Amino acid sequence: MTDTTLETRRLVFADLPNVIAIERRAFPTPWSLAMFVLELSKPEGICLAAQRDGQLVGYIICSRFDQVWHIMNVSVDPDLQRRGIATTLIAAVIARVGGEAQITLEVRPTNVGAIALYKQFGFLAAGSRPRYYQDNGEDAVIMWRTQATLRGELDDVPAAKARPVAAP
Repeated sequence: MTDTTLETRRLVFADLPNVIAIERRAFPTPWSLAMFVLELSKPEGICLAAQRDGQLVGYIICSRFDQVWHIMNVSVDPDLQRRGIATTLIAAVIARVGGEAQITLEVRPTNVGAIALYKQFGFLAAGSRPRYYQDNGEDAVIMWRTQATLRGELDDVPAAKARPVAAP
């Protein structure tokens, strides 16, 4: 019987060919190999792989800046999306940084599926970055997960500007 269990593990340099292949299929402006090498080289970062049946199916890159964690990249093989892989990766990062840690990320306002997923983890929209995405000049929604956002508030979010995000 084939093992179909999803496992998370540390992302390593040997994974990068598979990471780049997923990245190019998943994003209109993929990260370069150098960007992944830089993130994997940071000792304080959390870089995880999701693996199913011995195959890399997704990854997450999270960097630490002072007391704030920043989810820089989350990706799942496009053929395997909406199967809980990103959920598992985000939960693994939260478990590693601790439930009380401040975590931020950027997301396209048109990516309603990702926004809904982040909201399930207590992330709230707290501002925007104008023309953040290079491929089409789309703004980014800045989302935060803090003790306040878990209560539905933005009290402890640095420079928060509440911004409505379309419901999925």
